Amino acid sequence: MKNISIDSSIKERCPEAVLGVLQCKVAVKEDDALFLELLNDKIAELAEIELSQANKREKIQSTRKAYKALGKDANRYRCSAEAMCRRISKERGLYYINNVVDINNYLSIKTGYSMGTYDLEQVQGDILWARAPEGTAYQGIGKDVLNIEFLPALFDEKGPFGNPTSDNTRAMITEKTKEIVMVFYVFDGGEGLLELLKEAETLLQEFAGGYDFKEEIVE
Repeated sequence: MKNISIDSSIKERCPEAVLGVLQCKVAVKEDDALFLELLNDKIAELAEIELSQANKREKIQSTRKAYKALGKDANRYRCSAEAMCRRISKERGLYYINNVVDINNYLSIKTGYSMGTYDLEQVQGDILWARAPEGTAYQGIGKDVLNIEFLPALFDEKGPFGNPTSDNTRAMITEKTKEIVMVFYVFDGGEGLLELLKEAETLLQEFAGGYDFKEEIVE
């Protein structure tokens, strides 16, 4: 299991911040039809929520409050869970990427927690979750260069590679990915987080050939 810790730059401003972490080996491929049915049912359910209510869910609200405490505008830099729920409310659905990414997205829209899943081979050394310093930026997945200053970002020896708004292309999941680390970004203390990690494990085992699981709640 990777050594993961939370920096005081986050804990001092967001004392209830924790990370739910799941590490395992996977086989990345197209989505299974049974999983797509599960995902599409959840999308259809969330499509009934009005756009004005898309950011009112408890877990999304906790992330928005954390962004404010860290000095980031949660309206300009929406967390990924809120962005996906807003897209669904606009009846635009979600893009289907691959089985691992789409399991990540399913769990995120279901819970309201923003999440990230990363190619472990591309992550060098220990991982630190810290408030990104002023002027920090990186190439977002499917985006231009993203200003991530003050966002709660994951750092390794090479620099930042993920945060609850958008991840860096460096550690993105591709068909070559063999081992992943899946992260729940949590700002409300994480009650029920262990059960969510078990649910993620079940989905990855069933739909991504997941095995050799290691779970951790980082406080």
